[in-house]
Amino acid sequence: MSWDRIAELLELAEAEAVWGYENAAPPSAVEMLGLASKRLGGGVVLSARNDVTKYWSKALGFGFESPVTADLVAEITGFYREQGALFATLQFAPAVLPPDWDSIREKEGLTEGGTWVKVARLAGLVQSPETELRIAEVGTAEAEQWASVLARGFGMPEEGIAEMAAGVVGRTGWTAYGAWDGDELVAAASLLITGQVAEFPGASTLPGHRGRGAQSALLAARARQAAAVGAKWLSAETGKPEVEGANASLNNMLRTGFEIRYERQNWIWRP
Repeated sequence: MSWDRIAELLELAEAEAVWGYENAAPPSAVEMLGLASKRLGGGVVLSARNDVTKYWSKALGFGFESPVTADLVAEITGFYREQGALFATLQFAPAVLPPDWDSIREKEGLTEGGTWVKVARLAGLVQSPETELRIAEVGTAEAEQWASVLARGFGMPEEGIAEMAAGVVGRTGWTAYGAWDGDELVAAASLLITGQVAEFPGASTLPGHRGRGAQSALLAARARQAAAVGAKWLSAETGKPEVEGANASLNNMLRTGFEIRYERQNWIWRP
């Protein structure tokens, strides 16, 4: 399988995960966060006008169904203008950027943001250190608690965002996992099976419970499920640390057999 084909699988799986989160939101969260979304050119454009974290307004998954062009980028930024967005992140795999990308981004006022790394590995069992925490799937009855832990672990406000995240629990293709210390849920993670890819779209641990093996165990649990259902690839993404080795999430994934497939520059749009 070609490098570009692998990039396509990984990028589209991530796009479906973000789409799933935002389109599972109940009406109250849609209104609170100012959510709107659109499928365009094979990718997705998502706007969260009132999101103080500046994370949930993003456009990704482009360049595979059709090329990245000046018209496509103008259509993406036009959507954000229509929604009254004040900030958005455009994410393109490096392989799909056209030769005239610099002129396109300058015309649209896109500036460099942080860099993410896309990590992946062939599906299979993942070894993890033993932990005294209990690892199990999360049902719909625990969705709100799970989403609260997920948001708080990332340092995101619960209001609106946790309500949005809770909507994926129990949806087709999605599985929510948790780590419990006794009766207390202390870590949360999600899994989306889409086509050949098992996407790991988010995992976090509450600050007071880090360093106890929760994330490694949650990686292993999700990998077991992915192997059981016949997924071919495990895929995730995280920020590239300024200091090598400083991203604990990336370190956990690399220790369990994930490899960095490529680095991806974030492009920031403001009106």
